[in-house]
Amino acid sequence: MLCVGGWGADLTPDSPISQCVLIACSENDISSEMFFLSILPLRHDDLKEMLDSNKDSLKLEAMKRIVAMIARGKNASDLFPAVVKNVACKNIEVKKLVYVYLVRYAEEQQDLALLSISTFQRGLKDPNQLIRASALRVLSSIRVTIIVPIMMLAIKEAASDMSPYVRKTAAHAIPKLYSLDPEQKDQLIEVIEKLLADKTTLVAGSVVMAFEEVCPERIDLIHKNYRKLCNLLIDVEEWGQVVIINMLTRYARTQFLNPNINEGSGGEKAFYAEAMAMAKRKPYVMDPDHRLLLRNTKPLLQSRNAAVVMAVAQLYFHLAPKAEVGVIAKALVRLLRSHSEVQYVVLQNVATMTIKRRGMFEPYLKSFYIRSTDPTQIKVLKLEVLTNLANETNISTILREFQTYIKSMDKDFVAATIQAIGRCATNIGEVRDTCLNGLVQLLSNRDELVVAESVVVIKKLLQMQPEKHSDIIKHMAKLTDNIQVPMARASILWLIGEYCEHVPKIAPDVLRKMAKSFTNEEDIVKLQIINLAAKLYLTNSKQTKLLTQYVLNLAKYDQNYDIRDRARFIRQLIVPTEKSGALSKYAKKLFLALKPAPVLESPFKDRDHFQLGSLSHLLNAKAGGYQELPDWPEAAPDPSVRNVEVKESVRAGLLTFFFFFFSSEQSSEEEERKHKRKSKLQKSDSESESDEEEESESESSQSESEESESEAEVKKKKKVMKMNFCTFKITVKSYELLHRITGEGLSVEYCFSRQPFSSDANMVAVQMQFTNNSTSETKSLHMEDVKLQSGMRVKEFAEIESLPAGESATAVMGIDFCDSTQAANFQLKFFVSIQPPVGELMQPVFLTENEFKKEQGKLTLDIKCRNEHAIVQRVTTTANLSRVPCGSDKECRFAGRTVTSGSLVLVTVVTKDEGATQLTVNCEKMVIGTMLVKDILLALTQ
Repeated sequence: MLCVGGWGADLTPDSPISQCVLIACSENDISSEMFFLSILPLRHDDLKEMLDSNKDSLKLEAMKRIVAMIARGKNASDLFPAVVKNVACKNIEVKKLVYVYLVRYAEEQQDLALLSISTFQRGLKDPNQLIRASALRVLSSIRVTIIVPIMMLAIKEAASDMSPYVRKTAAHAIPKLYSLDPEQKDQLIEVIEKLLADKTTLVAGSVVMAFEEVCPERIDLIHKNYRKLCNLLIDVEEWGQVVIINMLTRYARTQFLNPNINEGSGGEKAFYAEAMAMAKRKPYVMDPDHRLLLRNTKPLLQSRNAAVVMAVAQLYFHLAPKAEVGVIAKALVRLLRSHSEVQYVVLQNVATMTIKRRGMFEPYLKSFYIRSTDPTQIKVLKLEVLTNLANETNISTILREFQTYIKSMDKDFVAATIQAIGRCATNIGEVRDTCLNGLVQLLSNRDELVVAESVVVIKKLLQMQPEKHSDIIKHMAKLTDNIQVPMARASILWLIGEYCEHVPKIAPDVLRKMAKSFTNEEDIVKLQIINLAAKLYLTNSKQTKLLTQYVLNLAKYDQNYDIRDRARFIRQLIVPTEKSGALSKYAKKLFLALKPAPVLESPFKDRDHFQLGSLSHLLNAKAGGYQELPDWPEAAPDPSVRNVEVKESVRAGLLTFFFFFFSSEQSSEEEERKHKRKSKLQKSDSESESDEEEESESESSQSESEESESEAEVKKKKKVMKMNFCTFKITVKSYELLHRITGEGLSVEYCFSRQPFSSDANMVAVQMQFTNNSTSETKSLHMEDVKLQSGMRVKEFAEIESLPAGESATAVMGIDFCDSTQAANFQLKFFVSIQPPVGELMQPVFLTENEFKKEQGKLTLDIKCRNEHAIVQRVTTTANLSRVPCGSDKECRFAGRTVTSGSLVLVTVVTKDEGATQLTVNCEKMVIGTMLVKDILLALTQ
């Protein structure tokens, strides 16, 4: 793939505009890589001549060479005037490459780019979606405030473009315009709100990124689109998935309650207070939208993209109940097989997780064992994880690993291992003596750095129980002759001074040796020598009085002012004089006070206040643009804000449609004749149905009275606009799902109720009727082993616990067929299959005549057939469509949308004088349109 620096974040590798370079360069069976490697460099003057020629082949060759130069990192900005002239070239391949070049250099050559702005505006109207998108990208790359209105207009038009790729480019242009002119924020928010309602997966990631850049605080824009984003997430491109997941993480923290709210922190002091609070608190019930987010992101843990897996992992860590967080451990361990850069980021986050959720990674302990080929930074992070996972059960195994690591040639790694041993000894008291003895053995190591690090760690461990380890202090005192590392020498001197009472004979001798080498020591060692002298003066002044004065005199004239100040301060404090203040009385309490043992903590302990997976968490500092992770709300916000209004459809059974016929400037006689014909038809209808329903008679009589009144009105007015309501009764067809013989007495029928499914508007409601024809009771009727094609979803019906013999029960389930007639297969005690007719994949939509004609002009599919029966009733029985008003008696129009994608379906039936009938079906989904034509044609010709 060709990569050109400076194209911007909106140029994704799989986008059409980035592939156009490869398309143009792959002509004549030459791959792009071979082209770039074999191309011979030309002078810029030669390239300008080729661009000025009249032959498209030369222009194309020149543009290929120029783009190849950019790919190699060479500067081609001086060719801008020659290239920009070809932006109006009619050759599509040349135009693509010209726009690629302009996107790269438009920001640098703003004045020249402005001269061609009219050409870019014409490009926004180009029939080719790649050209429209490229023109918008170039326009948004010109960083001049004078064209802000033009850019705003272009973005608004592109946001309504038929091509999802152009709408995606419009979303990418929004942050660019916002950074150029922040005053346009209100208008840009309107565009973002419009694009957020887009149902295309190609647009979703880009518009969420624009939302995060422009108005991340406007969470009200997300409410209505929350469920759609959750459902689209699985099909969005990978980088878009990362952006959406991170945004939804922050959204969920503001809209849902903490799922772990009923779990105490575990502290003894807070036990009773937490118990009382939990007693008053209502039992936690997870919001269905919260569960929807967790359920739809879980499959992404298997993504090939490490960033997506990390995004889902942080979402579960911050949002999921503790019992469910463990599912992310296996996915994160899988990422440890990736490149070292990925391992580093993953281990940083795992190290933070293991502090609070240690149990989830314990089964994968061996995955964190260190390999000899690991870089040092990876080794250190794995050590951190192993230390966090250490407990009484696995500590022996981990310490054996640590013993092996100490033998490594990597000194930094060895030092980190010794520190890890110290932390294990601090956290697990049972192995403290074992670790301490092991560290003492390291004091005889030949490597001075190992010994020095061991001394520092031993010093911290000895502070916990110094009285039990006086032998170790004596042993360490002997090391002052050999160890030269300043930090180690300072640690030994601090230990001897702090616990000089445990080694009363050795401490004065150590001070004597240190006084000899005082002038040659490092500053940190000198400070500890002064402290040792002061402590010995206070506890054993007879032996050390002269030594202390000698050391203080040396320090008084030291080059370092810190040492000089320390010496003067200590002299006044421990050697009482007439000028000494009251502070000298408390010298022993100041120097010999009991000091608390140091707590060896993980450096990742407080990093969880940053959102995992973010740059701020990696750096342990707030980075620019970082958005804080909100705290959980104390009370649950109103969940109804995420409800999307759906138009109510008529109940199943008898569906009533109202059709409007408009007429004007008709004579009263014609009106009377038409009304008489209609009244006769309605009377005949009422007579035929009188045996079945009594209500139909009242309806017919009521219609006759209404017609008589309308006739009187027509006689009074010659110019009138009249509405006639025609009622059609449509019976819902039932299908057999399970025969009573096959089902051993259980029979199941189903029908498409043509009602919106309450749980998900993108699902088709399927009503099932169970009948028990056997002599025994049937128990536990539920769905099992659901097998669906890719993209399809099923909302199972509630389990029927018991169905007595001879009785029936009804249940409703939802199926998302993804606008296809593929069957949904599942077990219902027996294997069954539901395959929808194409007409049931739609839902009614109400359009005006003008809207119908406008949409009809965009769609194409035409077929002719004969018509001899009642058109309206047969069409609406075959397909779940609604009638569209029409001014012609010879034309019937119907409209609907596919349930999943919302694609328009328009049906027109025109009856001609000679008896021929024209059937027109317009649909964006070619397969659905073709199948619908066959079904309607069959219904009309039967």
